Amino acid sequence: MPDTMFANAAPSSIDEGDLVLRAQRGDSAAVSTLYQSHAPRAYLLALRLCAQPALAEDIVQDSFVRVLEGIGNFRGEAPFFVWLKRTVTHLSIDALRRMKRWQYVDIEESVLEHLVAGEPDRQLDALGLLRQLRPQARAVLVLHELEGLSHDEIGALFQRTPSYSKSLLSRAKQQLGLLLDQQQASKTSGALQ
Repeated sequence: MPDTMFANAAPSSIDEGDLVLRAQRGDSAAVSTLYQSHAPRAYLLALRLCAQPALAEDIVQDSFVRVLEGIGNFRGEAPFFVWLKRTVTHLSIDALRRMKRWQYVDIEESVLEHLVAGEPDRQLDALGLLRQLRPQARAVLVLHELEGLSHDEIGALFQRTPSYSKSLLSRAKQQLGLLLDQQQASKTSGALQ
């Protein structure tokens, strides 16, 4: 996603409740501020789930359109991002379901550089490992481990039982373990040469 898209993120001192009220009254500046505040996290979630930058951007746009169309119904019982996150998740799963085949898709290196902070080598390795999982396994892993959804919620998203989510998560963790072992063995043998 281009750097300029989120360059003017809203300062954290702005009252989100006030922004939502203003957005409900049709204030375009409030809508813009909500977008700038929440689009980066929404994009990262969509990207983790679908692993396709262009599709993730479309999902974020569609999610904001849906949320803003229904903003009059927002009661403020939870943070705005919780509502947006639920919409992004549903649209991401719908997009994955619509694909004829679940495909392996490489995330562009330039996108990866935007997503990492701290120890880049270690985080790039983790993202590379996640990319190697089947898309549905990656989605279940991200939703359960990173987003905190229950197996019941994930099963419902995929129109399956909670057992589907549990089984897929278990296999994804096993596969990640094997991939990590292979990666570490490769690094060790490379260092010995």
